[in-house]
Amino acid sequence: MVDHDLRRFRRPEPSVLRAVARALGDSHTVLDVATGPVSYAPPDGGRTTARTTDRATARTMAWATGALPDADGAFDAAVVTLDDDGSTDPEARFTEVRRVTRGPVVVVTRDPDRVRGSWLAEYAPEIVAADAGRYPTLDRIAAALGGTVETTLLPIPFTCVDGFSEAYYARPERLLDPAVRRADPAWGLVDDVTARRSVAALRTALESGEWDGRHGSLRVRPSCDGSLVLLRATPEPH
Repeated sequence: MVDHDLRRFRRPEPSVLRAVARALGDSHTVLDVATGPVSYAPPDGGRTTARTTDRATARTMAWATGALPDADGAFDAAVVTLDDDGSTDPEARFTEVRRVTRGPVVVVTRDPDRVRGSWLAEYAPEIVAADAGRYPTLDRIAAALGGTVETTLLPIPFTCVDGFSEAYYARPERLLDPAVRRADPAWGLVDDVTARRSVAALRTALESGEWDGRHGSLRVRPSCDGSLVLLRATPEPH
């Protein structure tokens, strides 16, 4: 993947950052765990965020094994941004995050069931299936974190700057750009023939007017309820 493409097309969406900041409340020490190119842990405005030191790099490596190098309850809160988890045991990872966090754990993820409902599935079913397969179900995350879990659907704005596929719900032409597709891991999970066939199907639908006939109303929507969700898990009081 080209780093320039990541910086250009995958940036934290401001509306999501604001939602995360609200969910964190007055937490001061925040663990940042991100499995892809974007982190939704807020900038260090009055908070101490474990993300930029050598030890944070160790945490990133430890997340892959499900064992974080921190003491129980080391952090006020945690922000987990799921993008390309690839884990067969997400429960172990979230259990570790809960162990080292004494307050809320905030997870920005995508609901795999809602991913499958994207209009893109009509033209690129294999890509959408691969995309959905990258995320654990919301029930699995909630069960691993325990406590009280609130789930909030995050509207995707028309101008979304975090370039996963649904960011372009009203701008389908953008998905014809190879650089846009390179910034989304889902397109790299299928073979080249499948990817080219999917792009050709979307291009044909756009050129023929079929896409606009079926989905053109999306072009004037300021936001869309897609698969992007925020989970906030607070521990049970002792």
